[in-house]
Amino acid sequence: MNTPFDGAATLTDPELTAAHRTVSLALVSAGTSDPSTTTMLARRVAEQAARLGEKQGLRVEARLIDLRVLAADVTTALVTQHVSPALQEASDIMRDADGIIASTPVYKAGASGLFTSFFQVLDNDLLIGTPVVLAATAGSARHALVVDDQIRGMFAYLRTISVPTALFAEPDDWTRSDFSGRIERAATELIALISADFRTAVRGESWAAYQHSFGSAGGTELGIDLSSDLMRLATGGAA
Repeated sequence: MNTPFDGAATLTDPELTAAHRTVSLALVSAGTSDPSTTTMLARRVAEQAARLGEKQGLRVEARLIDLRVLAADVTTALVTQHVSPALQEASDIMRDADGIIASTPVYKAGASGLFTSFFQVLDNDLLIGTPVVLAATAGSARHALVVDDQIRGMFAYLRTISVPTALFAEPDDWTRSDFSGRIERAATELIALISADFRTAVRGESWAAYQHSFGSAGGTELGIDLSSDLMRLATGGAA
């Protein structure tokens, strides 16, 4: 794959009726090989989520964000704060997603630097309330705790809602009978949050209760009363 995104793929039956509600999944993969087990894991979760969603009247569309192709754009944004058109498109996909599947390889007991850098350049308010499945791959079971020990904390800071089941795959996991069960469990949790429209409810009813940074979330994050005594003083007017 030589582009950062693939087209939106409908993972459910193409003959679903109009009564089905369409939801979107953003698949973020920091895999560096092609083919990539990191991407494969994200896709397997998405496919299972689509099957489960169909039973609940959800038509699931998924888009893959391939961070390997966005590596230079992410680095430039970290250093210069310049956001390329491709990186902005990735940000827009994340903003609009009803759910996210975030998958990273593990290097030296930590998530990929590319993976963490991508989420560090995103707006702090962009993912509030978004359901997320956290997934990781590695060459050894020694890294199995990285998802819960390190990655989950970053997504808590971004104020997403990470599903309880963390996914980790080392080479032997792909042939184990219980591996599919873990994927199904994580997908079930994701679909439960999406079908309940948790993200919309949080953003609609509790948005103002979150702490926001000035200029974030496209300017929708702050309701500033410019007529208050404090603001009049700040702008040089009389209280």
